[in-house]
Amino acid sequence: MTWVAVIALALVIFAVIAFVFRVPRVTWEVVGAALLLGLAGYALQGSPGARSAPKAPAEQVSGGSAEDIAARQKLADGAGMGDKNLIIADALARHGQFADAAAVLRIATDKDPKNGEAWLTMANALVGHAEGTISPAAIYAYGRASEASPDSAGPPFFLGLALIRSGRFDEGRKLWADLLARSPKEAPWRGDLEKRLGELDAFLARQGQGAAQMAQ
Repeated sequence: MTWVAVIALALVIFAVIAFVFRVPRVTWEVVGAALLLGLAGYALQGSPGARSAPKAPAEQVSGGSAEDIAARQKLADGAGMGDKNLIIADALARHGQFADAAAVLRIATDKDPKNGEAWLTMANALVGHAEGTISPAAIYAYGRASEASPDSAGPPFFLGLALIRSGRFDEGRKLWADLLARSPKEAPWRGDLEKRLGELDAFLARQGQGAAQMAQ
């Protein structure tokens, strides 16, 4: 009976995405593949008959965590909130299905090359797919996001974040410092950026002190 419920739930989810959100038919294959992948994973690792047990929360993957998605939406100031492709891509990214998220977003950018939020979300998905490492494809997507939305804080913020997570601290810090210097004082995300930049500076200072002590 458990398997019947799982399959029924998958069909309901597909129906909601396809008919309630009315996503384009060209994305149905991607959505269906994502659901089938989830069922396959459950078949291999799931134990529907076993009792539930306490489990430590899974580690969030860079680029797809709920925190990163919320930060992107805050920086966008509501832009793209009703975009069906972004909604689907965010849902996929939250479950670690970054390649599928990027595929959905590729459809969005092909349809509208000036969709800055789609390019930015794709870049973050590509970083997540590379397990937090920034790739040439992600850098290209961040660049397209910046071209499409030159006044948006999202592209420089997330490109800086990706560089920092990849260990390229100086490059990431410069992007954040430049963004802070030109951001309006009343920007709702300015306080968070100042906090992150301060934490980065403190980390770099500790790192420098440690290197100096080792050199003595």
